[in-house]
Amino acid sequence: MKTRVLGQGLEVSSIGLGCMGMDHAYGAPADREEMIKLIRRAVELGCNFFDTAVVYGEANEVLLGKALEIYNREDVIIATKFGIYGQKMVDGKPENQLNSKPDSIREQLEGSLNRLGVDYIDLYYQHRVDPEVEPEVVAGVMKELMAEGKIKHWGLSNAPLDYLRRAHSVCPVTCIENQYSMVFREPEDEIFKVCEELGIGFVAYSPLGNGFLSGKYDANTVYPEGDFRNKMGRFSPEVMQKNQSLLDLLKEIADNKNATSAQIVLAWELAQKPWIVPIPGTTKMHRLEENLGGTAIELSPEELRDINTALDALDVDETHF
Repeated sequence: MKTRVLGQGLEVSSIGLGCMGMDHAYGAPADREEMIKLIRRAVELGCNFFDTAVVYGEANEVLLGKALEIYNREDVIIATKFGIYGQKMVDGKPENQLNSKPDSIREQLEGSLNRLGVDYIDLYYQHRVDPEVEPEVVAGVMKELMAEGKIKHWGLSNAPLDYLRRAHSVCPVTCIENQYSMVFREPEDEIFKVCEELGIGFVAYSPLGNGFLSGKYDANTVYPEGDFRNKMGRFSPEVMQKNQSLLDLLKEIADNKNATSAQIVLAWELAQKPWIVPIPGTTKMHRLEENLGGTAIELSPEELRDINTALDALDVDETHF
């Protein structure tokens, strides 16, 4: 497995593993023993970068800690998050409960350290911006936690660019974690420019468009109860049909390279910038092996140009909620 360097010298495997789906958003929690085997298989394949969060369920952090406890601590990179401490229903829709006040951050961190069974967090993200706390205050707490050895690096998820700049000026940000894929290219407009300017890495969640780009689903797919794709516009039959031309293009390229559509998507994403690290999630061993195999796919400059030209020409609906 090749590695990449995010901001502030943090070196991670070129593709990481997002653990959210093991407990959250895709139906019932996955079997614990099977997920431990899957996470350890990822390490065997060279993946050392693992992403979790409290809001995915405290059990998600416990699971990751259990799976990784057999390895030398310095051989694995654990990312978790603070700032969302739960959700409540507002007008029938879940709404995040936000708290990034200094005392709360410290309390949240101690909880994560205990559940993960570690002495420090490698990468600690602010999951969502708290409008009641200035970025300089949050960054100041991160600086203190680094000095205390409780975190090594910190990052931001879905933060406004002005917030990022202000926070970075107090305590350098290692990376930002946002959605990015062939069906959600918004970060290319401004975020990538700021990452380049400030020397910050980009961690891409949902790089396969929540599985859409894998080519495994179509307009007739039925998702289990509790799977949030039942409510995502991207998976509505009309959007699936509209974006079928993109799926057809990926399959053609994949067939020509003896690869899968998912591998082509991940190879494309890796080729966009040297500091992008996708973190596809899965609960299936064969999908894990398929996804991590994306690092072995080489797309020539001509192939990348053809893909991007085709993407620009397609009327892709970026609906994702």
